[in-house]
Amino acid sequence: METVTQRVDRLEEAMRALAEQSKITQEEIARLSNEMRDFKDEMRGFKDEMRSFKNEMNKRWGELANKMGTLVEDIFAPSLDLAIEKYFKVKLKDIIQRRIIRKGDREIEIDLLAYSDYYAFIVEVKSSPDRLGYVDDFIEKLKELPEILQELKKYRIIPIYAGLSLKENTVKYLTKNNIYAMMVRGDILEIVNFEDINMDN
Repeated sequence: METVTQRVDRLEEAMRALAEQSKITQEEIARLSNEMRDFKDEMRGFKDEMRSFKNEMNKRWGELANKMGTLVEDIFAPSLDLAIEKYFKVKLKDIIQRRIIRKGDREIEIDLLAYSDYYAFIVEVKSSPDRLGYVDDFIEKLKELPEILQELKKYRIIPIYAGLSLKENTVKYLTKNNIYAMMVRGDILEIVNFEDINMDN
């Protein structure tokens, strides 16, 4: 049988081991705590970098979208007079690209504004023309324009909504609202709903 001394020795050894284990555990906890703190700092830095990257990408996409819009306008502008003459049998006297009108705190941009003797052609050009919200925005713009740009009151306004291509439902929506739908076919501009628009309205 173990003597009391042996039992005490074993107990002391166990207590030393426990104390040593407790010391190791505390050190491990402290190390893990420091690692977690470092990880949180790294994640915070990463999130800040990602936020900055996202903001930069949004800015770049916005610039690209704007550039795409102006590129599409540049496609329509040179041939607009030929298309107008073909469909409306009139010659244009003036074509203005990206006309900006300001009145008070209101600002309206007209992608293409063209005048003949009696008509004012308001052309809205879109790089993504099949978003019906864009058509609604154009309808609202047409309502406001004569009050903001007084010279339009002397002309019969002809609204044209243009895109490189237009889906059938977009064309139908434009026709319903008495707006001409213009798109590119081959190397010419065509008004695809010309026969469906009532010029007397």
